[in-house]
Amino acid sequence: MAQKFDQFKTTINEISDIYNAIALLSWDQQVNMPHGGSENRGYVLSTLERIGHQKITSPEFGQLIEDAAQEVSQLDPESDEACLVKVARRDYCKRIKVPARWVVENAQVTTNAQTVWEEAKSKSDFGLFRPALEKVVALKREYASFFSPYERIYDPLLDDFEPGMKTSEVQAIFNVVRPEQVALIKAIAGRPEIDDTFLHVPYDEKAEWDFGEDVITFFGYDWDRGRQDKSVHPFTQSFGTGDVRITTRFDPERAVSLLFSTMHESGHAMYDQGFDKSLQRTPLSTGASMAVHESQSRMWENLVGRSMPFWKFFYPRLQARFPGQLGKVDLDTFYRGINKVEPSLIRVEADEATYNLHIMLRLEMEIGLLEGALEVKDLPEVWNVHMQDYLGIAPSNDSLGVLQDVHWSWGMIGYFPTYALGNLVSVQLWEAMLKDIPDIYEQFERGEFLSLLKWMGEKIHRHGAKFEPQELIQKATGSKIDPQPYLRYLKNKYGEIYHL
Repeated sequence: MAQKFDQFKTTINEISDIYNAIALLSWDQQVNMPHGGSENRGYVLSTLERIGHQKITSPEFGQLIEDAAQEVSQLDPESDEACLVKVARRDYCKRIKVPARWVVENAQVTTNAQTVWEEAKSKSDFGLFRPALEKVVALKREYASFFSPYERIYDPLLDDFEPGMKTSEVQAIFNVVRPEQVALIKAIAGRPEIDDTFLHVPYDEKAEWDFGEDVITFFGYDWDRGRQDKSVHPFTQSFGTGDVRITTRFDPERAVSLLFSTMHESGHAMYDQGFDKSLQRTPLSTGASMAVHESQSRMWENLVGRSMPFWKFFYPRLQARFPGQLGKVDLDTFYRGINKVEPSLIRVEADEATYNLHIMLRLEMEIGLLEGALEVKDLPEVWNVHMQDYLGIAPSNDSLGVLQDVHWSWGMIGYFPTYALGNLVSVQLWEAMLKDIPDIYEQFERGEFLSLLKWMGEKIHRHGAKFEPQELIQKATGSKIDPQPYLRYLKNKYGEIYHL
C-alpha cells in the first residue's frame, strides 16, 4: 500500500490504542474502582480524552486522511482501505467541530455523574443526582449546537449512535410500532393471567451464574477472549477482538434475570469478537451502530433464549440445578412464565411486548430535555405520569423510576432509541437467516447454536463499521429497517402463548 496510507494507518492505530485505554479505565471504574476514586479517575480520563481528541482533530491528521483518500481512490469502495478512509473522514469532520475544552469538561462531568448516580440510585434520591444531570444536559445541548443547522436538536446526538439516521425517521418507525404494540397488550390483558410464581422464589446466585456461563459457552462466546464480572448495570466492553468483557447483576427478586442479562451481553460480546482481524486497531473494529449491536444482544436473549426450542434442550439442565424451585414445573409452564406479558417498572426486566414502550417514553423525555420543553427538576414527576399513560403503572420511588438507567450519567443521550430499533432489526435478520438455515430450531433442540453465530458472523459481525447501519441491514436482508417482521413475530408468538 502507498506511503501516505501507511502513515494514516499508523496514526489510526495509535488513536485506537488511546481510546482502548480509556475504555479499560471506564470498565475498571464500573467493576473494580473504589467509590473514592471518581475524582482522580475523572482527571485521568479527561487527560486521555484531550490527547485523543487533539490527535484525531489535528490538521496533520486531516491532511493524512485526504492524502490516503487519493491513494485508495482506485480501490473497490467496499475494500477495507477505502472504507477505513471513508469512516475516518466522517469521524474527523464531526470531531473538528467539537472544542477540546468541551471534551475535557464532558469527561470530568460524566465520570463524576456516574458515581453520583450510583449513590442516588442506592438511596432512591433523585435530588442527589439532579445537579450532575443538569450539567450533563447542558453539555449535550452545547454539543448539539456545534452541528447547527440541523432538522432537530436531537439529530447530532442520535447520529453518534446511529450514523445517518434522523430523529424524524425514528419517530416515523415508532409511530408504526406503538399502536400495534398497544393493541397487542390490550388483547393480552383480556386473557387469563399466566402463573410465574416459580420465578419469584429464592434462587442461588452462584448456581445461576454458572448456568449462564454454560449457556453462552454453547452460544460460542470465546472465554479465551472474554470474562464476566458484576456491575450495577450490565454492560459489555471491548478493548479489541482479543479482549471483550461482559458484566451482569443478580436480582434476588427476579429469578433467571441474571441468566437473561448474561445472554444479552454475550450477544454484544460475540459481535465484538467477530470483527475481521484486518480491522483491528481502527475505527472499523466496532459495531455498525448501536441498533445493529442491540439486534445481536436482543436476538440471543429473546429470539434464542426465550424460545421453546432453546428450552427443550436447556430446561432439564436448569431443573437439575434448581430441583426445589423447578422440579415440579413442566416445560410449557416455564416457557409461558418467562414470556409472561405484564407491565413492568424496570426496562431491563420488561417483556418483549412492552419493552419498546419504555424506549419511546425515554425518547420523548430526551427530546424534551434538549429542546427545553422539559427541565431536569421535573423529570421524576413527568416520568411517573408517562409510565402511567404508557403502561398503567407508576413507580413508588426514584430508584424504580427515573434513576433506574445509568445512561444519562454517562452522557449517552441519544442512545435509547437504538434499543427499540435493535429489536426490529433482530427479527428482520432472523427472517433472512431462516431462509438460509430452515432447520435452525431443530439445531437448538440439540444444543447446537454455532450455525446461527456463523451466519451472523458472515452477514454482520465481520464487517464491523465498514458500512452505515441501513446499508448493512439492506445487504443482509434486502431492505432497510422495517418494523413489520418484528410486529409479525410479536403477534405470532404471543397469539400462541395467550391463545389470541
